[in-house]
Amino acid sequence: MTAPHLPKALDGFCAAVGNTPLIRLRRLSEATGCEILGKAEFLNPGGSVKDRAALGIIEDAEAKGLLKPGGVVVEGTAGNTGIGLTQVAKAKGYRCIIVIPDDQSREKIDLLRALGAEVRTVPPAPYKEPGNYNKVAARVAEETPGAFWANQFDNTANADFHYRTTGPEIWEQTDGRVTAFAAAVGTGGTLNGTARYLKEKSPDVFTVCADPMGAAMWSWFTHGHLDIDDGDSIAEGIGQGRVTRNVEGTPVDKAYRVPDRILIETVYHLLNEEGLFLGTSCGINVAGAVRAALEKGKGQAVVTILCDGAQRYQSRLFNDEWLREKDLRPEHWSTARLVDEIAKL
Repeated sequence: MTAPHLPKALDGFCAAVGNTPLIRLRRLSEATGCEILGKAEFLNPGGSVKDRAALGIIEDAEAKGLLKPGGVVVEGTAGNTGIGLTQVAKAKGYRCIIVIPDDQSREKIDLLRALGAEVRTVPPAPYKEPGNYNKVAARVAEETPGAFWANQFDNTANADFHYRTTGPEIWEQTDGRVTAFAAAVGTGGTLNGTARYLKEKSPDVFTVCADPMGAAMWSWFTHGHLDIDDGDSIAEGIGQGRVTRNVEGTPVDKAYRVPDRILIETVYHLLNEEGLFLGTSCGINVAGAVRAALEKGKGQAVVTILCDGAQRYQSRLFNDEWLREKDLRPEHWSTARLVDEIAKL
C-alpha cells in the first residue's frame, strides 16, 4: 500500500533548500535606527548558504546532460560547498570527490568524510599554481569516468540560482522595502545573483561587498584592479583574489574592508546579544550591513547573509588558546562600541 502524499511535506533534502527566514538583529537595529536583517542560511538542510549553489550547479548539470545516473561530482572547496554538494549528490544518487586545502577547519574535513565524500586534502596554494585545490579538482574530474567538475567559482549556475531564489525571497520577505544588501565574496555567486535581482526590482537598492583583509574584492570594486594586498584574515570560505565568472558583472555600489578584530567582536556580539552561534563569514557580512546602514542613514532596511553556524569553526573561533595566538581574544565590546568601530571602516 502506498503512503498518502502529504501536501505540506517537502519532498526530500533538495526541496528543503532555500526559503530561509529573515532574522531581525535587534541590538544592531536599535543602535543604527535601521532594520538590520540576517537571512538565516544556516537553516538550510546542509547547514549553509552553499546548499543553494550546490543544488543549482547539480540541477544545471543534469539539465545539460553533464551529469548522468551513477555519475561522480568533483569539486575543490574550502568546505561548505563540498558539504552541500555531498548531501545533494547523496540525495540524487551520485558519488562525490572533494578536494580541500588542509588548512581548513578540522570540523569541516571530518564532516565531509562522515557524509560519505571521498576527501582529498592538499597543501594551500595560490590559484596560479597547479597545486591549487581548484586545479587539482579539475584534473581529478578529467581522470575519473563519469565525473562532473562543479567548478563553483566559474560556473554561473551558482549565481543564477541565487538570482532565482535568494533575491526573490528577500524582496518578498521585506515586501519590497529592502534598501541595501551586503555580502562577502567567496565564489561571488551569492552577491552577484542576489544583487542583480534586487537591482532589477529597484535600482536604488544599495549593494555592498564586505571583504576581509588580504582579499582583493575591495580593491576590485573600489579601484578596478586587484593590486592591493593588505594582510591576511582568519575568515574561511571567503576572500577572493581573482575576478571569477560569478564575480563578473556584479552590481556593487560600495565595498568595505573588515579587519579580523571587528569580525571577532561581531561574531561574539551575535552570540551574546542575539543568541546566534555563527561562523566567520557572518561576522564580515553583519559588519558590512551595519556599515551600509550607517552610510545611508536611519530608516534603512539592510539585509545580509548569515552563512553558516559556528560549529564548523568551533575549535578555532571559540578556542581561547587559538585566539590568543592570533591576538584575537574577544574584548566583548558593547553594542555602541561595536557600531562606533564599524563606522570607521
